[in-house]
Order: sequence, then C-alpha cells, then structure tokens
Amino acid sequence: MNISIIGTGYVGLVTGACFAELGNRVICADNDQKKIFGLKKGIIPIYEPGLEELVMINVKKKRLSFTTSIKEAVHKSEVIFIAVGTPSLENGEADLTGVESVARNIALNMTGYRLIVEKSTVPVETGKWVKQTISTYVKQKIKFDIASNPEFLREGQAINDFMHPDRIVIGVESKKAKDILTSLYKPLNAPLVITDIRSAELIKHASNLYLATKISFINAISQICEKVGADVVEVAQGMGLDKRIGPGFLNAGIGYGGSCFPKDVDAFINISEKLGCNFDLLKTVRAVNQQQKDLFLKKIKDILWIIKDKTIGILGISFKPNTDDIRNAPSIDIIKALQAEGAKIKVYDPCAMEKAKDILDSVRFCKDSYDVCWKSDCLLILTEWDEFKELDFSKIKKLLKRPFIIDGRNIYEPERMRKLGFNYISVGRPDNFKK
Repeated sequence: MNISIIGTGYVGLVTGACFAELGNRVICADNDQKKIFGLKKGIIPIYEPGLEELVMINVKKKRLSFTTSIKEAVHKSEVIFIAVGTPSLENGEADLTGVESVARNIALNMTGYRLIVEKSTVPVETGKWVKQTISTYVKQKIKFDIASNPEFLREGQAINDFMHPDRIVIGVESKKAKDILTSLYKPLNAPLVITDIRSAELIKHASNLYLATKISFINAISQICEKVGADVVEVAQGMGLDKRIGPGFLNAGIGYGGSCFPKDVDAFINISEKLGCNFDLLKTVRAVNQQQKDLFLKKIKDILWIIKDKTIGILGISFKPNTDDIRNAPSIDIIKALQAEGAKIKVYDPCAMEKAKDILDSVRFCKDSYDVCWKSDCLLILTEWDEFKELDFSKIKKLLKRPFIIDGRNIYEPERMRKLGFNYISVGRPDNFKK
C-alpha cells in the first residue's frame, strides 16, 4: 500500500519503518526540517534498538522516504497515519493542536479518497473532531474515512512489539476502512480487535491507565514492606504467579515516567472531570507516583544527613533502559531536587546524556560508571540498564568516598551488597541500612 506517517517521533518513525519492512511504500512527514534533513542523511533522531538498521534497509530499497511536505505525503498516499505529539497542557488536558493542524492540512491537500488514521494517543472523541475538521476544510465532495489504530509500542522494544503484537486494535466507521486496515495488518497474523472509534480510543487510554495503576499499587505495597520488614520483590513474585495478575509492571521503584503514563493519567483525570465522573483512583495513582520520588529523596537524606556540598553520583537518566527518552523521567526530578539543596551531581547514562544536557544545568556528565563513582559521597541507581548490573563493586567501593549505594530500581541483592561492605538501601526490602 501507499502509506504516509505524519510525525517522526518514537511512534511515527518506528511505525513507518516497520510498515516499509512489510513491503509497503511509506512516506514519513514532519515539519521539523532539521530532523527530516538528518533522516535523509541517515541520522536517526532517537535511540531505539534495531531502528537505525531497519530505516537504512528500507530507504535503500526505496520503500521508505522522508519529507517536510504534508502535501506530498497526502498526494502520494491512500492511508495517512497521524502520529504527532499530544503533550499535556498545564491543566492536564491533552494538547491536540498538532492533531487539529495536521487534519486541516490533510483536508486541504486531498485529491481523492483517503483513510485518515489516529495513531497518536488521544482522548476519547478526538476522532469525531478530526472528522469534523476534515469535513470543514476538504475541497469539493471528496470521500474519506476516519479510523483509530492506537499504538502499543514499548520504548526499547518497539520494533518487536510492532512485528509481534499482542493485539491490533482497529476502530472504524465503514467496511472500506475496516478492509483496508485488515489487509494492511494481515502479514503480522495477530489478533484483531475491530470496534468503533470511541472504543478504540478508550482501549489505548484504559490500557495505559491500568498499567500505571499496577505500578503505583506495587509501590504503595513497597511502602508497607519497609514499615514491617517484608520484601516487596518476593511479594511481587508471589502475586505475579497468579495468572489473574501476572508478573508484568510489578517492579517497585522510584515511579513511572516517560511520555505516556504521566500524560495519560493527567489527561484522563481531566476527561473524567469534564464528563462529570469521579475517578479518584487515578488521582491516587498519580499521588503514589510522586510519593516514591519523595521517599527516595528522604532515603538519601537519611544516609547523608546534609545534602549541601555533597557529591552525588547517579547511574541512569532515561526513564527506562534501552531508550534515550528522558520525558518525565523520575531521575530529572530527583536531580533537580538534590541540586536545589546544594548537591554536586555527576551522572552517566549509556544513551540519554546528550538529551539530558539540554535540560540539566551544572551537572558533570561522566564517561562511564566508574567516573561517576570517583570521590562521590554516595551512588544512586535511577535506571535499570543491564550494564549497571555487571559492575566491578570492589573497584566502586575504592572509588566512592563512602560505600553508600541507594538503589531506586532494586537491581542488586541486598545480602550480596552487604557482604561486599556497602551500606545498601533499596525500595521496599528489609535489608536497608539502619543508622
């Protein structure tokens, strides 16, 4: 098929590359000239395992191209995916300015039937407004369809998630739209959920809200574990073996981050209030997520006493491993809170430091984990990158001023760290150091 993807962020670029890999002719469009210029030269603006290779292969095979012209994308495509950002406004509401602008430009450039598909995560009833916008601006009486096809891509595993999805959700209003999207996804041989547009929009939001709730639930349990001396890791393991619950998203830590969960929780609280529905559960989910960062900062103060003029080493900036995404990363809030109290910060992250340099001031960005540890008063683990699990701890102990490690992701075994001579503090486990 001839496809265009409007927006070349994490979702748009991965989606475009994967559709091209399935044999379609794909145009990725974006109004960011620098980004498109870079993509044409083979410069990938995000880190996602396997993405660079996938893009290069399909550009070489002339199945994937890039443009700043929506007009070109619309003219050359029958199916158009909207994958632009939907950031949060100050009141938590999703900012749909980009979606509205793209819908208007699609309408002004349509020359024949087009299927316009929401790919971005959007509030329920956005499809109605996209349809109304296109109907308002479309020339003559050109026919079109609107559909919702939400993405379920995990950063760090996005290509695998696209190629081997748990399910594909398609929200449509016509048989023609259904047939086109069914045919497009047929090569993946995945379960299809075919529904109406509003239900498809809600499936995406509801899925993210449930996962955020699951994370906050286990984090709330971790707080109880610390009070009574239980081990949240073992509690989560025991819970996860129940098939009704499952083990995913039961890792206690410093809270969720990224571009989806915080934004979607805020947006749905706003949606619920507009509809006159109480969704206090989500407000609690959000509150627990903030509490985890506050409690982690308290652990640092409990072990160092005075934060001012202390040198604190930090491993991990990205909100999760295998991505360079620092949007709403808990690490950023923690670093800024420590700086506000006068701490000197040293950090290392395998992929996210270049992006972090744009938003973090007065931070020393180090060449590796050991450089972070040198003469630091304590070491914080804020992202669970695999390479942090394989460190030489005898070397780290010699480099640190004091053998203090505060692990916000529970990646080490408390007993082992204690035997190595560290004062080791984690989240929700009974072996935390007591002064």
